Amino acid sequence: MENARERGSFGSKLGVILATAGSAVGLGNVWRFPYMAGENGGAAFILIYLICVLLLGIPCMVSEFIIGRRGGTNASRVFAKVAQQSGRKSLFGAHLFPKFIGYMGILTGLLIISYYAVVSGWCLQYIYASAAGELSGDVNYVTKYFEDFSASATMPVVWTVAILVMSHLIICRGVRGGIEKAAKLMMPLLFILLLMLVGASCLLPGASKGIAFLLHPDFSSIDGNVFLGALGQAFYSLSIGMGALCTYASYFNSKTNLVTSAVQISLVDSFVAILAGLMIFPAAFSVGVNPGSGPSLVFITLPNVFSQAFASMPAVGWAVALLFYVLLSLAALTSLMSLHEVLTAFCVEELHVSRNRGTLMVTIAACVIGAFCSLSLGAADISIAGRSLFDIFDFVTGQILLPVGGFLTCLFLGWGVSKRLVREEFFTGYTPLRAATGQLVFNIFLFLIRVVCPIAIAAIFLHQFGVI
Repeated sequence: MENARERGSFGSKLGVILATAGSAVGLGNVWRFPYMAGENGGAAFILIYLICVLLLGIPCMVSEFIIGRRGGTNASRVFAKVAQQSGRKSLFGAHLFPKFIGYMGILTGLLIISYYAVVSGWCLQYIYASAAGELSGDVNYVTKYFEDFSASATMPVVWTVAILVMSHLIICRGVRGGIEKAAKLMMPLLFILLLMLVGASCLLPGASKGIAFLLHPDFSSIDGNVFLGALGQAFYSLSIGMGALCTYASYFNSKTNLVTSAVQISLVDSFVAILAGLMIFPAAFSVGVNPGSGPSLVFITLPNVFSQAFASMPAVGWAVALLFYVLLSLAALTSLMSLHEVLTAFCVEELHVSRNRGTLMVTIAACVIGAFCSLSLGAADISIAGRSLFDIFDFVTGQILLPVGGFLTCLFLGWGVSKRLVREEFFTGYTPLRAATGQLVFNIFLFLIRVVCPIAIAAIFLHQFGVI
């Protein structure tokens, strides 16, 4: 195994947790989780989601951590390197299988960063619009504002490039000087802003109805779709299957407890998602807005909610809207950084260029592809089979590449890598109170990875295509 220090490494346990949690915490927590909870029974969905994180998210995260730290290289090569170290010649450990998973992770990262940067750029525009007071108006005005802006040929591209440049300036400084230092600044700031907004929302008249909706489960709305939706959200939220966790884990040292780290990161990620619900639902209920407003929640519904909820205190409403979009931009940037690092590590180690040049190559590629994604939403006719380039990237990554990548990763570690190697890496840095306890945890982990996780991920995948 290569010495992680030669490639750069995280300097502290806090840096590991905050940086990796930053990768997981993104728009999926602040935007996607609340509207999915709103559509699927509030607390009932949250309970099912937490079970999915426990049974699916944490084992898959530990798997990527094991592969990343053991391989100690970029996402394209790490699976093949671990397979070589294992020496196991089964179908799932053969030469082409791990190489395929690795390069699929790189492709997934490139596609996601390109369209994710577009949405992240919208958050920057809404910081400006909130500060300038441009979002004051009824729902029709806000809807038209978003439609006109997203279909524009200039400003969405400008903001896409701007947030990619922000990510570039962090990534080119390296792991400790860039990613870890930025995470230690941005993640606490994100929590402070989130708590401030939760407090402001919960003090609104009628906010108790929103809190009750979030905390009291409605099991009558639960069906198979809700279970599969919760599985998909857990998968989406924790950044599983896109190479980011493997890449970050390659910078972990031998003292990092992979199981504890995965649990802590999952707790942080879930806590942020629930706080986002406590921020959005009370405000929505206070003005009689449906909390299950779908993907339009952030850019159409919420500006109107903030305007109505704080109508008697315009200055407070202005500040809340501004802080919300700053929060959203921070969440987007922390996730964007991890994707940027996946691709930068690939360029540096596979193309043998300096870190600055590798980062620049990724930034330019993401800016060009991101610009086409943005233009495809209305400014230019860039579509295939009636779908815009943006929608194609979103569909291919979210509905195909991510679940397939997670599924293959589970098969690879569970059946393609020797149990000896998995056990060795699992217990490196792991100090259970009793040996029997550690062995039990390992056996449960192995069963989940070999049986439960592949079946659950396959169910999500087949459900998305209407097979089940």
